[in-house]
Amino acid sequence: MTEFSLVIVPRYAEIDQQGVVFNGHYLTWFDEACTGLLESLGVSYPQLMAGGHDFQVVHSEIDFTASVRWRDEVRVSAQCARIGSTSFTIGFTVFARTGGDDERVAVRGHNVYVVVSTTDWAKRPIPDDLRRALTGPQQR
Repeated sequence: MTEFSLVIVPRYAEIDQQGVVFNGHYLTWFDEACTGLLESLGVSYPQLMAGGHDFQVVHSEIDFTASVRWRDEVRVSAQCARIGSTSFTIGFTVFARTGGDDERVAVRGHNVYVVVSTTDWAKRPIPDDLRRALTGPQQR
């Protein structure tokens, strides 16, 4: 499946008193990487909304393996891990590099998104164009 990478340099405001990225910021990074992944696949969020669909996070998991600090070079990788009838899962890996060091895995996680209607916010099947984009060219 297609993978997208979002490059981030943690800002001072994202660092907590322990000198590492505050855990809540990873969910923001995941959301930004998900949007980037969809855009790279040709799915525009405004177009999805105009078609009467949106999606909401219904489950998140984050596993921490290494600290990310201020000014580390960070890359958030996103790819579709699962597609159901009304939901899809995007997996994320946060890679960090300090100075010239090799890239290391700092965080792994995933979000489960459910497609909803913009009129009544009820669950809906994944629209065909979104499904085609998420399954990738090798499975069309």
